Amino acid sequence: MKHVWFVLALLVCLPVSAQDFEVGIGRVNITPDKPIRLSGYAARNKPSVGVLQEIWAKTLAIRDKEGHRIVIITTDLIGFDHDFSQNLFNEAKKRFGLNREEILLTCSHTHSGPVVGGNLRTMYKLTEEEAATIDEYAKQLHEKLLTAIDQALQDMQPAVLRVGHGQAGFAINRRELRGDNVVLGVNPTGPMDHDVPVLTVSTPNGKLRAILFGYACHNTTIGGTTGEDFYKIHGDYAGVAQAELEQALPGVMAMFTILCGADQNPNPRGAVDYVVQHGKSLAAAVQQVIQGPMEEVKGPIRAAVAEAELEFAPHTREMFQEELEKALAAKDIYREGRARRMLELYDKGQPMRSLALPLQVVRFDKSLTILAIGGETCVEYALRCKREYPHENLVVIGYANEVMCYIPSKHVLLGGGYEPVSSMIYYGMPGPFAENVEEVIMASIHKLLERVGLQPTGTHTAAN
Repeated sequence: MKHVWFVLALLVCLPVSAQDFEVGIGRVNITPDKPIRLSGYAARNKPSVGVLQEIWAKTLAIRDKEGHRIVIITTDLIGFDHDFSQNLFNEAKKRFGLNREEILLTCSHTHSGPVVGGNLRTMYKLTEEEAATIDEYAKQLHEKLLTAIDQALQDMQPAVLRVGHGQAGFAINRRELRGDNVVLGVNPTGPMDHDVPVLTVSTPNGKLRAILFGYACHNTTIGGTTGEDFYKIHGDYAGVAQAELEQALPGVMAMFTILCGADQNPNPRGAVDYVVQHGKSLAAAVQQVIQGPMEEVKGPIRAAVAEAELEFAPHTREMFQEELEKALAAKDIYREGRARRMLELYDKGQPMRSLALPLQVVRFDKSLTILAIGGETCVEYALRCKREYPHENLVVIGYANEVMCYIPSKHVLLGGGYEPVSSMIYYGMPGPFAENVEEVIMASIHKLLERVGLQPTGTHTAAN
């Protein structure tokens, strides 16, 4: 009897394991092993000429007490096309039993990384050799991402998750009004979101293992130049921020995902010195968050996926025939390529009238909700969602799972310019979206968030 009481007393004195989660981490180097065409800038006309910084894919596999899982993948890449993403999701289901809603695929949107599969591929006039190199890289990348998933699933350990928010100020709205036109410039009064959300993974005894953070800003600090750096592989400011954190915190894996930064640029930009400046600034913001009080994240995990069907503005075959003739006369290879593609679809009886925008939500009890929107998502979506769900710890990611084109708000759409109009040429889309684009997306987001127990309690105020 004394023995029984001794055991009971010992159990009371020992710390009770109350972790809501098990977490595993994985990482693979995805730096191309040969020269390859870099994505993001149409001005580039040759393959890469070296590596300024290696690029990585990193994974967090999170499982709650009930067995619900989410695998978050971050990559130092421009983004993924539909076929690449779907092939990855399908193979992950076969190999690991992961359902579609259990994988969140993100990117940094660096403009100093390789062309990935079909993403933005129509922007370039590729030789057969260059195209073959891109196809080979996509196959290698597919397997490397599966390896990173496997590493994380094999590494599951009891963990504590915490979330906090900081601020970084180098992003600026780039939609500048000059006369009657909106151009890519600097607009310090335009909508911006300087939030830096930070999620940490620690062991039960407090040892930090991983950091996931984000920021709403294009990774285009190396841009607008024609020098050698313009053709070298680099993770841009996001790559520097991750490297700074990993150097300052040995043994910790730092992961970055871009948020809704489609109409946001780093300022200043155009030189590697600015890349370092912004990367260190972002890393310092993350450091400040993890050194201060953070809220513990609780389970269970609830995840769901959906699609918003977005209509394009009306178009006809005659419109693209006229565009083709003008493009040929002006020797505009980008408009010519878009026009030829659209005419081919018309000739097949399959004109492009709409596209499906992937949406995903991951909610951790009432402590954190991650909303992920596909495409190059403009900042007003994040700002609107935060207004409509003011009591939720909401992180809104853009460029998630698939990047097919820019996703403008109604305000951006009506303003015209690069994001809603000109960029569609490079993405091979028929033209701008219909004016209902924002309301269609928000209605789909509302339905999606309802599935994880969220209702909007705030108000929507239209952007100026």
